[in-house]
Amino acid sequence: MIIGSHVSMSGSEYLVGSVKEMLSYQANAMMIYTGAPQNSRRVPLEKLKIEEAKALLEEHNIPFNQIIIHAPYLINLANTQKPETFQLGVELLQNEIKRSEAIGAKYLVLHPGSHVGSGIEKGIESIIAGLNQALSETNQVLVCIETMAGKGSECGHTLEEIAQIMQGCQYPLGVCLDTCHMHDAGYDVSDFDALLDEFDQVIGLEHLHVIHLNDSVNVKGARKDRHANIGFGQIGFDALCQIAHHPRTAHVAKILETPYINGHAPYGIEIEMLKNRCFDENALSVLRK
Repeated sequence: MIIGSHVSMSGSEYLVGSVKEMLSYQANAMMIYTGAPQNSRRVPLEKLKIEEAKALLEEHNIPFNQIIIHAPYLINLANTQKPETFQLGVELLQNEIKRSEAIGAKYLVLHPGSHVGSGIEKGIESIIAGLNQALSETNQVLVCIETMAGKGSECGHTLEEIAQIMQGCQYPLGVCLDTCHMHDAGYDVSDFDALLDEFDQVIGLEHLHVIHLNDSVNVKGARKDRHANIGFGQIGFDALCQIAHHPRTAHVAKILETPYINGHAPYGIEIEMLKNRCFDENALSVLRK
């Protein structure tokens, strides 16, 4: 199983600290932001200790392509209301691609964006235009469009919308399937084989490269996007465990983005439960004290 979680990248150790955090969870994959996701400030690449991190990964036989980068939330390629917001998004994405290349990551996860009132079609047209601008200078990093919950004016909450973006882009794209988002968008995540069949028909299963493995606070179809800890939400442990172990996606990294509890990361406990295929409703209680 290729499984891990979001980890931090801050402090004096930077990327080395991220790898150490991943290893502390008994994980073999991780997802990082190369800077704060809410702004454009970025630490220079030479400070990130990239070579030291690569050496630590090699020591533990973990391929560097199991390190996933997430683009900042500030990017909104779907915004046609404010040209300056669109252009900022293109520039930020270009910068994240360059940083991902320097780090050695293969996949960069991107939220497609929100049309902020212009409508889905105009939003998708704008996303395609932004991607075509941003991707014109690279072929080393694959941007993976994340499936969204459909909150507000989000684009990309259906497989058909994701497919439309991919078909319109001049460059190859991948997909990141978020289980909480899919559930909140109205898909039956518990019947994962059927979902994969539909994904394969609409998009093509060969384009699925990352899975965000999250439970959901909300009922199916709520279109609200609020993550829950594994087994403590509406999707449930059995369904998420099946996804974690599913043979059709064995090659795909599963990344947990579940909520912290009292300031503590739950990932080590959740990963252990998933590996053992055994849900313990009291497992996270130690973090609630």
